[in-house]
Amino acid sequence: MLQLPPLSLYVHIPWCIEKCPYCDFNSHKLKGEIPEQEYLTALIDDLKQDLSFVQGRHLFSIFIGGGTPSLISAPGIQWLLENIQHLIPFSENIEITLEANPGAIENQKIADFKTAGINRFSFGVQSFQQDKLTKLGRIHGVEEAKTAAKQAHNVGMKTFNLDLMHGLPNQTLEDAMSDLATAIALKPTHLSWYQLTIEPNTQYFSHPPTLPDDETLWEIQEAGVKLLAEYGYNQYEISGYSQDNWQCQHNLNYWRFGDYLGIGCGAHGKISLPLENKVLRTTKIKHPKGYLDPQRAYMDDYNTVPKEELVFEYMMNRLRLMEDIPFTEFENYTGLARSVLDKQLQQATDKKLMRVSVDTCQVTPLGHRYLNELLTMFMD
Repeated sequence: MLQLPPLSLYVHIPWCIEKCPYCDFNSHKLKGEIPEQEYLTALIDDLKQDLSFVQGRHLFSIFIGGGTPSLISAPGIQWLLENIQHLIPFSENIEITLEANPGAIENQKIADFKTAGINRFSFGVQSFQQDKLTKLGRIHGVEEAKTAAKQAHNVGMKTFNLDLMHGLPNQTLEDAMSDLATAIALKPTHLSWYQLTIEPNTQYFSHPPTLPDDETLWEIQEAGVKLLAEYGYNQYEISGYSQDNWQCQHNLNYWRFGDYLGIGCGAHGKISLPLENKVLRTTKIKHPKGYLDPQRAYMDDYNTVPKEELVFEYMMNRLRLMEDIPFTEFENYTGLARSVLDKQLQQATDKKLMRVSVDTCQVTPLGHRYLNELLTMFMD
C-alpha cells in the first residue's frame, strides 16, 4: 500500500541578470525591476491551491531556486516564509535553502537573509578562475565568490554549499584541482561538484565550446573524488559531497522519492495520494507573464505516473545515492511489490552494477560509472 513520504517545497524565482550560455533552467533575463510583491503574492496564492496535497504533513525542507533568488529582497523572503508557515507547519529542524549568485548578493544581504529565516545558502560559484567564469557568462568575479563564502561564515551560517563545475571549456586536470582546492579552503560544509553538460536550447548547444576529452574528464573525476575525501567531504550522491551530517536534506528527499510541492514559474511537483494509490506529477505555468496573468490557473500540467513507469521513476532518483536502497522504502513509496524488481536486479548483479541482499540493494562503484546503462535496465 502506498504510504506518505516526507514533504518538501520548491519555490522558483525565474529572473537572472544575465542568461548563462550553458543554462537550460527556466530563467529569464531581467528587464527592468522585478515585480517582487506581485510575484510573492502569486506564489502564496499558488501554494494555497496545492494545500490538498499536504495531507496533514509538516514541511521537511524548502529550497528557493532559480533563476537568481537572491535578487529578491530579504524582507520579501521573510514575508514569503512567514506566509508559507502560516499555511503549512514547519518541521522542527526544517532546512531552508536559498540559491545565491555571488555577483548579486552583498555582504549585508547575506546577514539579512539569515535574519529572514534562511539557514542554508547555495552559492553558484562554478569556477575560481576568471577566464572560465567569463567563458561561462557568469557575472561575478573570483573575489566575489570567495567573499560570499567568508561572509556566510562571518554571519554564523552553520551550513552552506558551493556549486562548482568541472569539464569546463579548455579545462585541464590542474585547473579542475585548483578550483576544488580553493573551494575546500573556504570550508563549506557541502560541495556540489558536477560535470558541465551541453543541453538543448542553450547557447552552448548552438555554438559548442571545446571541452576536455573523455580521458581528461575521467582523470578529473577520479582525482577530485580522492581530494574531496582527503578533506572529509564524503560523496553521498552523484554530484553531492558533504562533511559529516551536512548532506542537503532537500535533495535527499528528492532522491529518496519523497514528495514535494512546486510553486512558481515552471516549478515541478511530485505528490503521493495513498487513498487513490497513485503518484502525481505537477508543473506550473512556465513564463512569468502567463504565471502572473490573473485569468490563468497556475497549474499547467497535472498527471498520474503510469504504474508501468513507477519503477523507472523511483530508480532514476534513488540510484543517484551511494547508500543502500531498502526494499521496504520502494514498496512504501511506489505501492508496488518488491518482486517486480527481481528481473532487473538479476541483470544488474550479473553485470556487477548492483549488489543485492535480503532487505536492500545498492549500486556498485562500477554501476555508478555506468549509471545510464544501469538505468535502462529499469525502463521495461
